[in-house]
Amino acid sequence: MPQLLHLDASARSDSFSRELGVAFVDHWKAAHPEGVYTYRDLVADPVQPIDEARVKLATQSSLNGVNDLAAMDEVATAPELAGAWAATRPLIEELLAADVLVIGTPMYNFTVPGALKTWMDRVTLPWLPLAGKSAVILSARGGAYGPGTPREEFDFQEPFLRAYFSVLGLEDLEFVHTELTHAAVMPFLARFRDVHEASSGTALDRVKALAARVPAETPAV
Repeated sequence: MPQLLHLDASARSDSFSRELGVAFVDHWKAAHPEGVYTYRDLVADPVQPIDEARVKLATQSSLNGVNDLAAMDEVATAPELAGAWAATRPLIEELLAADVLVIGTPMYNFTVPGALKTWMDRVTLPWLPLAGKSAVILSARGGAYGPGTPREEFDFQEPFLRAYFSVLGLEDLEFVHTELTHAAVMPFLARFRDVHEASSGTALDRVKALAARVPAETPAV
């Protein structure tokens, strides 16, 4: 049966990225009624930032040729590593179990929020295999950063996430952006409200299509 891991990283409980996430999950569950759904709110339940012990964990995994959870369990028995591994292992288990990863994330200061970056720092180990999985990034941006816009070159969100997941072998990566969300609340952007509403509508339509498309079976390992 297919498994979906859903992460939220917005500091706002009523954010546009969270709204897209709810829509995606509803459509995905309808398309995959037998599917397994796991949710993690990276703001309400923040991940522990990496520290020296977590860095040593990555170093030791490389030195010992670790390539799976069981081998990492053996390396992490050292007292100075056990705590770091205890904070890391459950997150990696969730990620490895998922066929589909859905991340709801706003753009903060042209890139991803600290809550999401902390999760990425915590789960990423040299041996982490994500090949064969699918990921959908549900993004909300206060301005416009699409192709041809004046701020296109300021988008460090999508290029960063594409680079991150490609290094880990995950190539099936889709982005859905709702742009100009600030137009809904900031008077000086009021003239762009129609553009925002069109972007939001397009995003919701795309979410529905992607939720039905993502793999229905666990990829062969």
